Formats: sequence, C-alpha cells, structure tokens
Amino acid sequence: MQVGPVEGALLRLLVSISGASNVLEIGTFSGYSALCMAPALPDNGRLVTCDIDPVTTAVAQRYFNRSPYGHRITLCIGDAITSVESMAVQGETFDMVFLDADKKRYVDYWDRVLPMIPVGGLIIADNTLWNGRVLAPVTDTDHGIIRFNDHVVADTRVEQVMLPIRDGVTVCRRL
Repeated sequence: MQVGPVEGALLRLLVSISGASNVLEIGTFSGYSALCMAPALPDNGRLVTCDIDPVTTAVAQRYFNRSPYGHRITLCIGDAITSVESMAVQGETFDMVFLDADKKRYVDYWDRVLPMIPVGGLIIADNTLWNGRVLAPVTDTDHGIIRFNDHVVADTRVEQVMLPIRDGVTVCRRL
C-alpha cells in the first residue's frame, strides 16, 4: 500500500525538477512517500498530506517527527475531499499533487485539486495500471481507476504520460 523506492525516487525527482515548494498528497499511509518528497522541497517548502485513517497516520507522524525534514510536513486527518475543499476556500494553491488514496474517488480528487494548481504544476497519480485490472475490471475500484484514466486523457487542461513504474504512475502537467 505504499510506494516503493523507485517510485519514491521519482517523486523526489519530480518535486526537485519542477521547483515545487507547496505539495499536496492525498493518501498518507505510513508516510513513506511524503518522506521521499520532503527533502526535495526548499527550506521554506511544505507538504500537506491528507488521510482518514488515524492508525496509519499515527505511524506516519512518528516517522515525520524523526525526520530532519518532518517540519516541512503537515498531516491533515479527515476526509480528503472535505480537507481539499476547505483549502480551496482559503485560496491555497499547490505546485504538485500526489494522488494515492481511495481509487474510487480519484476523479473527485482530480476535479477539486486541478483548479488549485498553476500552469506548469503537476498532478501525479499512483496505481493507474492497477495490477492489470484496468484491462479486465471487476470491482468498483477497478472501474474507478478506469474512469480516472479516461477522465485524465479527456482533460484538455493537462498533458499526461502513464509510466509503467510499479503499479502505474501517471504524471500530468497543467497547461
């Protein structure tokens, strides 16, 4: 349920080469992906990570507290849609967003975060190949990923590429 070292390195590289200083992550789990991205942020950079699970976020917070980059990470516990909507009302913007939460809600996350990303900003989505189940969907989650992939391809506000890293990583740049 967490990104591996190759994907973590990709995330860190994308933060670095994009010059991102404000990153939003939807789906924290153990905090590994946030800890991969945080070192690439500038000293005054910040990463907000959202998750609904108090057990896994407690684990993540413990690791954030031990990290020399933990001060750059803010954990937002609760429903990510509600959290993102609140951030949007406050006028928050993000240079990069990483989606790795409830796959059935990827389109909902996308529709809410894209307006918060400036031209040139990135959205990275994990699990877009979904263990090959995008080719033979059975569950609601399978169909959620297919819906998301189709939604992204049809969105003329971005350019995108799907990379066959781990379980599929889609990288999108706001036009």
